[in-house]
Amino acid sequence: MTQSEHMDHDHAVHDHGAMDHSTMDHAAMGHSAHDHAAMGHDPNVFRRLFWVCLVLAVPTLLFSTGLQDILGLGGPRFPGSQWIPAVFGAAIFLIGGRVFLTGAVSELRGRQPGMMTLISLAILVAFGYSLAVTFGLPGMDFWWELATLIVIMLLGHWIEMSAVMGASDALGELAKLIPDEAEVVHGEHTMTMPVGSLSLGDLVIVRPGAAVPVDGEVVDGESQLDESLLTGESAPVAKAIGASVVAGSVNVGGDGATGALTVKVTKLGDDTAIAGVMRLVAEAQASKSGAQLLADRAAGWLFYLAIAAAAVTLIVWLLLRPGDPAFVLERVVTVLVIACPHALGLAIPLVAQLTTAIGARRGILVRDRAALEEARDIDVVLFDKTGTLTTGKQGLVRVVPTPGGADAGEDALLALAASVESKSEHPIARAIVDAARQKELGLDPATAFQSLAGRGATATVAGRTLTMASARLVTERGIRLDPALIHGARELAPDGATLVYLIDETAGTGPEEARVLGMFALADTIRPESVEAVALLRKRGIRVAMLTGDSHEVANWVAGRLGITEVFAEVLPGQKSDVVARLQAEGSKRVAMVGDGVNDAPALARADLGIAIGAGTDVAIESAGVVLASSDPRGVADTITLSRASYRKMLQNLAWATGYNVIGLPLAAGVLAGVGFVMPPAVGAAVMSVSTIVVALNAQLLRRMRFSR
Repeated sequence: MTQSEHMDHDHAVHDHGAMDHSTMDHAAMGHSAHDHAAMGHDPNVFRRLFWVCLVLAVPTLLFSTGLQDILGLGGPRFPGSQWIPAVFGAAIFLIGGRVFLTGAVSELRGRQPGMMTLISLAILVAFGYSLAVTFGLPGMDFWWELATLIVIMLLGHWIEMSAVMGASDALGELAKLIPDEAEVVHGEHTMTMPVGSLSLGDLVIVRPGAAVPVDGEVVDGESQLDESLLTGESAPVAKAIGASVVAGSVNVGGDGATGALTVKVTKLGDDTAIAGVMRLVAEAQASKSGAQLLADRAAGWLFYLAIAAAAVTLIVWLLLRPGDPAFVLERVVTVLVIACPHALGLAIPLVAQLTTAIGARRGILVRDRAALEEARDIDVVLFDKTGTLTTGKQGLVRVVPTPGGADAGEDALLALAASVESKSEHPIARAIVDAARQKELGLDPATAFQSLAGRGATATVAGRTLTMASARLVTERGIRLDPALIHGARELAPDGATLVYLIDETAGTGPEEARVLGMFALADTIRPESVEAVALLRKRGIRVAMLTGDSHEVANWVAGRLGITEVFAEVLPGQKSDVVARLQAEGSKRVAMVGDGVNDAPALARADLGIAIGAGTDVAIESAGVVLASSDPRGVADTITLSRASYRKMLQNLAWATGYNVIGLPLAAGVLAGVGFVMPPAVGAAVMSVSTIVVALNAQLLRRMRFSR
């Protein structure tokens, strides 16, 4: 099968999956599937043809006098039995050979002769010669060889297409995980509706154990979701009000959060995350890597080589045995059979399909196969800091209570601060509240809440007037800080932390009456997976660097926590691609850039391999060759592992396929005829089929690949 045929098949599979759950026209989907099946890209077509032709081949072989003479057997014969091989052989040619002839016409029209063309040449020669012998041409007919050739070719194609479709269906199964119906809030009641009938803004109930039917935002409830279908990570993810959810994830509850979630629909159809995964995978399977381009060129060269070899074989044997045209044509047919690049055509596409499927299941979405192939030779990985190694969100990094205070405990202080901020939507407020929830601290209700624009917030908690104040407000009001807080602020300053203070103003509003209970430091939190991500890369001998627009102090603090020694700080957005170019120029280094924002797009495009964090912007994703759906930087090491393993399989398959042809062509031409070895066409077809099976099985071994985590 040609690579273009593989791509058509892939698009049919993935379009099918996407259309099922994006309310697209089902009639069009059925028409598309029919077209592809008609062209013979469905393994079921090859399966049916194989069994039909196998049944027809039995009487062809049984009554073939040529085969009986070769084996020294006396088969059943009766008046008219000599016509049975011709009748059944012709039926096999018309029924089973049609798919190869159709493929050859498509290849020749596209001026890209390949495997289908070579198979067609072989069966046309065998059919024409056998037909001529049947009607009087001296020689031995090839009906039995034509039958076995077509049957074996159909078997090989059935195996090939089943393997390819199996790889593609692993991705198509993602779409099937999305429920067909959703429980929708309708006034004071709920009603069940088809997912295709939902509109943006609808409220959907997702109960424990149920799958999320749409992409949306949690507006009520708390629970944990299994998002492994999209991210490849098995650990459930906590979801609360304001969190985003993706279609197909499952509400697993746990850790005391077992309630239902109310989700507001924010994306439908082709805009959903699953549709995005399917689209990225389709793009990857439509792209060609360097190894695939090499295999395509090799198949084209093999066509011309086969024609030349057949011509030389014809001329040489006509000169050596001019009185034995049957033997001469037999050699020509065998050469053409051996030259069929069945294994070569399968060597790269199947590995690529499996690589894409395996990567998608681990949250590695390959947009460009060539980019993935480049990953195996990466020398330097350059991480953008914000949103990649860090979460890009404010998180509580330290609590400093005022010594000697009644609320000196960190947890007690955090509970008070979170109570004050519980009604605020400010990122700093949310970070403090989230920190308290993670520690499962009890919060007191807050009344008389008031936001102080740019300066903090105030509220009454348990009868006390408390204020969460920015450093600016503390300075403006002339509030005195305990020396321990001043010392802590100086320590945290190089880390770029944002400082806020909890003030008890119960006694009054003057600076001498306000009492500072403690200080909270917030910063862009480091992802817990980032340390391991850096360690995995360095273990492989890959140089790791970090890029950020933040100050040198902040950059060095983050880098120190992660074990990164090479830092590019205070880099303007327009200068990020220049840093990539500078690294590339150092001894022709191959650089991978990992980022998530709009200002990372030029650097992602400039790098030898651009890897976008899946939670990033569409612009960054469009500029990258690989997308990490889980936003887990450890996926970079997984990408390199996947690249190296798949490339090894490609080389192994190419070596087997081309080595088979290099050895098989001379044998088919009859170079060992002088020592009594002449390879029959049927044996050549059988060996070719074995080569195909070996290539397919070798590619399947990719499924046993072990990742470092």
